[in-house]
Amino acid sequence: MKILLVGGSKSGKSGLAQRLCVRLAAGAPMIYWATMEPVDGEDRARIARHLDERAGWGFSTVECGRALERAALPERACVLFDSVTALLANEMFSGAQPDAAAPERAAQELLALSCRAAHLVCVCDDIFRDGAAYDEWTERYRSGLACVCRTLAAEFDTVCEVTAGLPRLWKGELP
Repeated sequence: MKILLVGGSKSGKSGLAQRLCVRLAAGAPMIYWATMEPVDGEDRARIARHLDERAGWGFSTVECGRALERAALPERACVLFDSVTALLANEMFSGAQPDAAAPERAAQELLALSCRAAHLVCVCDDIFRDGAAYDEWTERYRSGLACVCRTLAAEFDTVCEVTAGLPRLWKGELP
């Protein structure tokens, strides 16, 4: 099963993703695929909080924030991918110049990952729907993130928006 969870910051996406992975895995290996590449103390604190939140759940962690094909997965793995948002930022802004081709590449990497995993639950921040105007590359990033989500939504079994911990299904059903 392939699930896309979209929602605002601190909406409960990661907690729901963890619960879904436990249901889907049914004893198979569970992988928490972490994409954040920390740059400051705030990032490291967020990573520590996520590690604490999933302690005891049975997840192994894969840390790979770009070039997803290089990471190995155990057979029949249920993968919680957190997050599409950080993956695109890593792919788009890690070089000397922003990479306009990053959204298409990120989408294709995620689709390939969805074929390697028995189950995949992707988490994405909903930062592409407000009405504010931003600089050119921020707008390209937001638009690119929306394109990645549309690509995944078209291919995935379930698409769910999470608000205040409450899921709203847009496509499919939750296990």
